[in-house]
Amino acid sequence: MTYLDSQSSRYELDSFLCPRSRYYGTFSPQTLTFNANLQEFAHRVSYISGLQTGGKLSSEEAYEKIKSLYEQLTQSKDNLNL
Repeated sequence: MTYLDSQSSRYELDSFLCPRSRYYGTFSPQTLTFNANLQEFAHRVSYISGLQTGGKLSSEEAYEKIKSLYEQLTQSKDNLNL
């Protein structure tokens, strides 16, 4: 396997594990940035939910982690003046 093949495989794996949706709203750098942050939030909440469902995290730990992520998301929104 060449470097290019491994790089392509890595991209495919990243796309599978962390899919990104296209942004369809009115374009501005702030809204595009917030959309990326929102997708990251949703992706992380999905992982946390899976860990809690699988018994790797308690309900309280999952709640605290999601609460912290939500606070980061709202701070991001405020910083972007949206």
